[in-house]
Amino acid sequence: MLQNLHVKNLALIDETEVDFGPGLNILTGETGAGKSILMGSVSLALGGRYTADMLRSGAKNGLVELTFTIDDERILHSLEKRDIFPEDGLITLSRRLMEGRSVSRINGETVSMGTLKDVAGLLIDIHGQHDNQTLLNRRNHLALLDLYAGEEILPVKKEMAEAFRSYQEICRQLEESLMDDDSRRRELSLADFEVNEIEEAAPVPGEDEELEQLYRRMTESRKVTEAVAETYRYTAEDLSSNASDCLSRAIRAFQEISDFDENAAQLYSQLLDADSLLNDFNRELSEYAKSFEFSGEEFQETEDRLNLINHLKAKYGKTVTDILAYCEHRKQKIEELNDYDAFIKELEKRKEEALERTATASEKLHVIREKYASSFAEEIRKQMTELNFMDTRLEMQITDTGRYSAGGRDDAEFYIALNPGEPLRPLSNIASGGELSRIMLAVKTVLADEEDTPTLIFDEIDAGISGITADKVGEKLHLIGRSRQVICITHLPQIAAAADVHFLIEKNARGNSVKTHIERLDDDASIREIARILGGAKVTDSILKSAREMKELAKSER
Repeated sequence: MLQNLHVKNLALIDETEVDFGPGLNILTGETGAGKSILMGSVSLALGGRYTADMLRSGAKNGLVELTFTIDDERILHSLEKRDIFPEDGLITLSRRLMEGRSVSRINGETVSMGTLKDVAGLLIDIHGQHDNQTLLNRRNHLALLDLYAGEEILPVKKEMAEAFRSYQEICRQLEESLMDDDSRRRELSLADFEVNEIEEAAPVPGEDEELEQLYRRMTESRKVTEAVAETYRYTAEDLSSNASDCLSRAIRAFQEISDFDENAAQLYSQLLDADSLLNDFNRELSEYAKSFEFSGEEFQETEDRLNLINHLKAKYGKTVTDILAYCEHRKQKIEELNDYDAFIKELEKRKEEALERTATASEKLHVIREKYASSFAEEIRKQMTELNFMDTRLEMQITDTGRYSAGGRDDAEFYIALNPGEPLRPLSNIASGGELSRIMLAVKTVLADEEDTPTLIFDEIDAGISGITADKVGEKLHLIGRSRQVICITHLPQIAAAADVHFLIEKNARGNSVKTHIERLDDDASIREIARILGGAKVTDSILKSAREMKELAKSER
């Protein structure tokens, strides 16, 4: 769940920190207090669009941090596959906001925006008014049905995707392989040439690297030889003062006193060791110099071989391994072309078999979807009834698209009638904005146990509702909060009363500065805030009593 939100220098927010709790977290406040800014900051931390004008006036940078507690094994596994590992069960998504750019981090390590969004999708799901529009796109309806079908449909979807990919690949091979006699002869001639060119060269894996290393040694041999010669002159060859002769003279000079005491003996021993080391060095230096002795013929052979290998790499692959793999591929192509008719017949046979597997998997998918479609629609309808939709009929109709895809041949769409006597029509043609919010909530309630996102945010889901309907929405939000964390912005007292944790967002003016403040409310403060929402500026004792009753009633219904 989302444990902590930290925002600094964003719009009206100077710096604030919020510790969320489990269950239903409600945020209330007067219009313009900064509720939308707060939710906007969450969106920014999750990879939302950023512009410099979002920063607080006068600030050069801002910061948004979200800290999550992770205890779901599926999420932990998904994070590990992305090389992201929680620290002490925590993961922090942060976004540093600067003029014209931003930097995203996960647990302090810089990540790409794509990675940030990917990880965020595992942890949190935000639903604003515009997100309800996903229900208007029927392409999303099939995905919702599959989610409802749960574990039963997952292996079949995998089977379908693999079968369809195989079918597509064979179709591609068949299409690429179809050619007339002239084209076949040209292709056969080219393949023969390429195979002969590679086989005549007979490249060996790793040969290119060895040649390049040897060629570098050869081209640098003069520089190495000169350096070695100069070094050897100082250590052994200079007749006037080389290191070996100097050490020998030092040994002879010190030998006379080497028996004087223990210290002198130790020093003498060190001189002998130094002389021995220098002699070893000189021998190794001489051998090293010999390794850089190349004839002009050797250099030419190396250069020619390297040019040949690089020529093959330019034509057939980046590495020798790639070249050899290409050669094998072209040999196979030669075999196919030499027995072209049989090859085409074999491909056509494989295509038919792949199509049959695809059709079988698609039919399995269709059966499962038909099995769950009615119950899915019925459960949503029941939830809609509890959300004050009266005499509503809802069906999910599954149709055949007439073509295969990785998801089968099915298309699915919700059909709804909101009033008695009305015919069923596509959901997109019927529902208003407020109705869509409640329908989405009904869907979320039905799928609460199937979705694995631990935190859901609802931004003003109360749009266009009031009264009894608001009570029902509050109950549903609290119900979802039993299985996952829910964070909701609302203007309605009925929804605020259902809160497990209640936050007040206020806007305070100090001099020429306006700041947004967030406070976690205890029960008494929550009741006063509910009363404010009920009565406006003037809160009477009777309004307070109503607010308390509303809070107690919400608790009793849990």
